[in-house]
Amino acid sequence: MATAISANKAELLAIADAVAREKLIDREIVIEAMEDAIQRAARSRYGAENDIRAKIDTKQGDMRLWRVVEVVEEVEDYFKQVNLKEAEKLQKDAKVGDFIVDPLPNIEFGRIAAQAAKQVIFQKVRDAERDRQYDEFKDRAGEIITGVVKRVEFGHVVVDLGRAEGVIRRDAQIPREVVRVGDRVRSLILRVARETRGPQIFLSRAHPDFMKKLFAQEVPEIYDGIIEIKAAARDPGSRAKIGVISHDGSIDPVGACVGMKGSRVQAVVQEMQGEKIDIIPWSPDLATFVVNALQPAQVARVVIDEEDSRIEVVVPDDQLSLAIGRRGQNVRLASQLTGSAIDILTEADASEKRQKEFVTNSELFQNELDVDETLSQLLVAEGFGSLEEVAYVEADEIATIEGFDEELAAELQSRAQEALDRREAVNRELRQGLGVDDALIDMPYLTEAMLVTLGKAGIKTLDDLGDLSTDELVLKKRVEPRRRVESNRAEDKPGILSEYGLTNDQGNEIIMAARAHWFDEPEADAAPEAEA
Repeated sequence: MATAISANKAELLAIADAVAREKLIDREIVIEAMEDAIQRAARSRYGAENDIRAKIDTKQGDMRLWRVVEVVEEVEDYFKQVNLKEAEKLQKDAKVGDFIVDPLPNIEFGRIAAQAAKQVIFQKVRDAERDRQYDEFKDRAGEIITGVVKRVEFGHVVVDLGRAEGVIRRDAQIPREVVRVGDRVRSLILRVARETRGPQIFLSRAHPDFMKKLFAQEVPEIYDGIIEIKAAARDPGSRAKIGVISHDGSIDPVGACVGMKGSRVQAVVQEMQGEKIDIIPWSPDLATFVVNALQPAQVARVVIDEEDSRIEVVVPDDQLSLAIGRRGQNVRLASQLTGSAIDILTEADASEKRQKEFVTNSELFQNELDVDETLSQLLVAEGFGSLEEVAYVEADEIATIEGFDEELAAELQSRAQEALDRREAVNRELRQGLGVDDALIDMPYLTEAMLVTLGKAGIKTLDDLGDLSTDELVLKKRVEPRRRVESNRAEDKPGILSEYGLTNDQGNEIIMAARAHWFDEPEADAAPEAEA
């Protein structure tokens, strides 16, 4: 590049054209870089205090160098100012306040100046190249791109994308896949980050969206939007599941994705290094979709807990291992596909669980409502599981139970209310013994039992309660059945009141109510202002 500075006119423009073509950047940027280099070299020759400009004619290659000075009555800065008399020698009609041009002779570059100019041009060209790469790829996240493996560093694969380089990090690769320098690979552009060393293009072959894009390339109906992939889950290199739906009733979504003799799905499987793919019909009904997602296992019953986003699935005893899959793979993928935690129970487990709940609730009603075993079992059999349900449900729902009448329903509700009042009195004494402030009673949704739980956790004042976050107060407790699989949920510590079923919104409301007094103006401060 030192040659570029000392070259003749034709060579100067030819070098600018060659650099612009090689780096795929605008020729004007290269010319500007050269001008900047010449300006810096000239300032080092004539003095850095001077305002020196350089200009290269982009058509002829002529180079002009000049100094800009201001016309003033009395000169204070001899490098950037000139008096009127001297200014008239440079420009006849010069006036005070004008900025005029003082031409300078072209300079001869020495070895050090040429090397410095070369570095300036390289830096400018490199910055322009990085900007061009970022602008080209910043909006292409989610696309599939083909590149050539350039090198492998510490397990990360660097891919030559033609106009830029991308990296497939170790955790974004398909396990046990071997790639060598020179191999052509297809990958998903995961994200593009702007870094000081240039744009970082992160690629992935393990992301579920990579599989979705491959299907869109192999299945025209997906590309056209007739078939939609509603959900996808992968265990990279081993197994995957996708949920598909057809917006045209005459087209079978599963059949279209499989293709004639499995040609379409096999093309995707080969690209994903033999990863087995289960293609499942998606359904808006969550229970139906869960049954499909657990294929090839057969499901006997599905119970959905929408509040905790959990699904309890009951399977025949001989289908348990198939439903769980090797190392829990089948149920884990089904959990990711549905976005809910799944509990797998055999029919024997489910029966045992129901029996325990039946016995526990029956004993509760016997003791608290002072009724016989038959009556308590009838209540449980009809779906009543707590004293609150008996006390606050419509009386007609109890009266319609076979063998019950309105009088009995009213009596049961009265006894349930008395039992709840007794509980409340006991909890009130416990709360007072723990030293929990009475001010907490006025907080929304909080009961005496909740206040006892708070007191045991050391939360005894409005300030203590206000200092909590919503998660610390109401985050749901993780109940871990013997065959529970989580759907990518962090193992957070449960909230203090997690057992009471409060929602996040209710938790927020409680905490904001506890903090309300922080924003009240003290009455003592308001009184002197009133007197004044």
